[in-house]
Amino acid sequence: MKTIQKLFVIAFLLLSINNLTAQYNNGYGGNQYGNNGYGSNGYGRMNSGMGQEPSKPKEIPVEVTVGKIIEKLKTEIDLDELQVIAISNILTESIRSQGIIIKQESSQADKIKNIKALSDITDAKVMVLLNKDQKEKYIALTEELKNPKKSKSDKKSKKKSEEE
Repeated sequence: MKTIQKLFVIAFLLLSINNLTAQYNNGYGGNQYGNNGYGSNGYGRMNSGMGQEPSKPKEIPVEVTVGKIIEKLKTEIDLDELQVIAISNILTESIRSQGIIIKQESSQADKIKNIKALSDITDAKVMVLLNKDQKEKYIALTEELKNPKKSKSDKKSKKKSEEE
């Protein structure tokens, strides 16, 4: 009976050692001894980033985006501090909602329609907080952002294509 137990223990150890060396030689241990079974010397697999998750682009925090927008609005339409706080809250909520809409599993057309509706609602909320002068400047600013002016090089290339 003891010999059968010894055989099982030896077989278990041999299989364990075989498994450990297989993992070690296939890149987990650095493998400095030549071909590791993947047709390279160990550096290709280790440096190629396999085994790591693909890196996602870093998301810019909502507060940073809102801060940039508020700075532009402050200078362009002369907001007071109360307006800054209120509009910051509206924009933060809007940008977070946009992120949710973008991550939804729906068609591109639905996403565009939902973001457009959200943009209209956000503009309406902001307009309530502005006085008459500020409203005019805000409307002009949003129109400028929606329809940016074309650069001179764009105009020149358009003229050339029209002439031909």
